[in-house]
Amino acid sequence: MQWHHQENFRSLPWKQEKDPYKIWLSEIILQQTRAEQGLPYYLRFIEAYPTVRHLAQATDEEVFRLWQGLGYYNRCKNLLSTARVIAYDMNGVFPNTYDELLKLKGIGSYTAAAVASFAYGLPYAVVDGNVNRVLSRFFGIDLPFDTTEGKKYFFELAHKVLDRANSASYNQAIMDLGATVCKPQNPLCDECLLKKNCFAYAQEMIGLLPVKSKKIVVKERFFNYYIFKCKDKVYIQKRTAKDIWQNLHEPFLLEGDDKLNEDAFSNFHLQSKPVEIGQSKQRLTHQIIVARFYLAEIKTQEKISENGWWVVVSELKNYAFPKTVVSFFKKIKLLLDD
Repeated sequence: MQWHHQENFRSLPWKQEKDPYKIWLSEIILQQTRAEQGLPYYLRFIEAYPTVRHLAQATDEEVFRLWQGLGYYNRCKNLLSTARVIAYDMNGVFPNTYDELLKLKGIGSYTAAAVASFAYGLPYAVVDGNVNRVLSRFFGIDLPFDTTEGKKYFFELAHKVLDRANSASYNQAIMDLGATVCKPQNPLCDECLLKKNCFAYAQEMIGLLPVKSKKIVVKERFFNYYIFKCKDKVYIQKRTAKDIWQNLHEPFLLEGDDKLNEDAFSNFHLQSKPVEIGQSKQRLTHQIIVARFYLAEIKTQEKISENGWWVVVSELKNYAFPKTVVSFFKKIKLLLDD
């Protein structure tokens, strides 16, 4: 707490915030996202939707378009769902207890603790990767933090050492200490006020703690995108399956290892054979998406897929696409910046 009040100069707009809506919004954006990356999204959301009612009244398309590029799009889906529950079922008033917050879609123990502590000053510890790292190094804990046993242990320890009378400041302090001083790589131990009692520092185990058990298995997938054009229109479809990028849009897709499958278009009135115009690769947490893009002129605006329709090129900017599609569209000047 001494370090927090005297030496913590990390400035972010949601710090010191007491509005539960803004705290909740920032926490949802920061799930799986670094603060520096999430900051511009937070500012744009607050400008577009200053209250939970504004967010609830927005169309899905508008919100997904604003979220575009953040990834983990299920967060956005849950964000909208919860905003509408609060706005319409709870008269715009956020729950003010940890247990009630947990009942909302997309809010787990971490987010519920964050809103309860930062908005209402309730004594709940906020446990993220930064907190796990500080606790693991300080107390010398070699229990993997990503196991069921480890999560329970760190959760209980974080609550045990919590400054219950000043939970908001304490939670902010330990998270910021982990983010700026007790960093994953090259921590600033010489500047840390806790080093004299830190187990990892004394035992020269900084690089060994915390311990993580799971090794991520990365799967490679091949997306063959076909950009069908008919005069000034392009065919797009919406991803509705429970898969990556759900509710986002894309060109017509054939997934598989093979490149061009000419038999797939035997029933279409193509003016010429689809031509490959580029490739891209995007790394997700558990997947690598290898995308190939083909351009094909088509004579008539026929129905190509169940969830698709034709869109004027100038209107593509109104739809939310995965990052890899956005980047390629901009590269070929099919999609221009707003």
